[in-house]
Amino acid sequence: MGIFDELSRKDHEQVVFCRDEVTGLKAIIAIHDTTLGPALGGTRMWSYANEEDALRDVLRLSRGMTYKSAAAGLNLGGGKAVIIGDAKTMKNEMLFRAYGRFIQGLNGRYITAEDVGTTVRDMEWVRMETDSVVGISRALGGSGDPSPVTAFGTYEGIKASLKWHTGNESLAGRTVAIQGVGAVGYHLVSHVVKAGAKVVIADIDHDNLKRVTDEFSGIEVVSPDRIYGVACDVFAPCAMGAVVNDETLPMLKCAIVCGSANNILADEDKHAVALEARGIIYAPDYVVNAGGLINVANELEGYNQDRAMKHAEGIYDVTTQIFRISRDEKITTVKAANALAERRIAALGRIKDTFCGSGIRRRGRA
Repeated sequence: MGIFDELSRKDHEQVVFCRDEVTGLKAIIAIHDTTLGPALGGTRMWSYANEEDALRDVLRLSRGMTYKSAAAGLNLGGGKAVIIGDAKTMKNEMLFRAYGRFIQGLNGRYITAEDVGTTVRDMEWVRMETDSVVGISRALGGSGDPSPVTAFGTYEGIKASLKWHTGNESLAGRTVAIQGVGAVGYHLVSHVVKAGAKVVIADIDHDNLKRVTDEFSGIEVVSPDRIYGVACDVFAPCAMGAVVNDETLPMLKCAIVCGSANNILADEDKHAVALEARGIIYAPDYVVNAGGLINVANELEGYNQDRAMKHAEGIYDVTTQIFRISRDEKITTVKAANALAERRIAALGRIKDTFCGSGIRRRGRA
């Protein structure tokens, strides 16, 4: 399949290939949809096996950001970028400044942030060449670490899921199994412990486990392979994706799957149906983990943490709305989340098609 065929298949607007011989920069910026506003999405630095894999990844990720922004109620579109290379050996100021110049050339259509393989420091180098960057340090007027807001949004998603399932959002006496207690998982533990839940955790990093067990009492630790079989009210994956798959799904002993990890379901359609068949409620990950995006997007208006937290609190209502669509239209929660995002984009698209900047009705569009 050719590049333009691939773009049209998922309705991407623009792809920019960036090359700078002096710094060795090879990057791809994908803008999926700007109906709601400029595309926002992080820059991932990864040693891809080949350029085709890099292109496939950036197209998939940029489309996902469109849906995440739309469902979160942000006036932003979806975009993503990948820098092809080893994040441990290739990083330097000049490479990221060269990359920043390519972003600047897009005249605000794409706003970047850190992602896998990139850091706040890298974004500060990008910022030397463009204002179209967020996720910078608090010292420079940015939002800093987004994990507390991501965790809070996930917590709101858990409460909404419990309310929908049981009629009561309280976590008192509930059991929450958290897979991965790094940056986001640690903060999620704090929320659910304060809410009175019993917490079971697993992580491959012993330092992460020690930090949680030293700070919170009554935490049960299980091995990574046993976390799936823990009898619990909520299973919250907060580390790697694709953890609900053909092998692990039969092990689950939970009522709800709601976590901050990206792409929790190995196969969205197949495993969403399988969870539903078992009576397990799935809160779509890109909805409940949108707190990080909300946090960095807040920088565009001048960062205010209270405002970001208030916006992230709305994840409760969005999650409930998705469950309602799922029930009323007899579709999975994954399809319901996609429908919510698509309908918002379509509605604003119709407004934009009706009125241009001068208030004159456009012709030839339904």
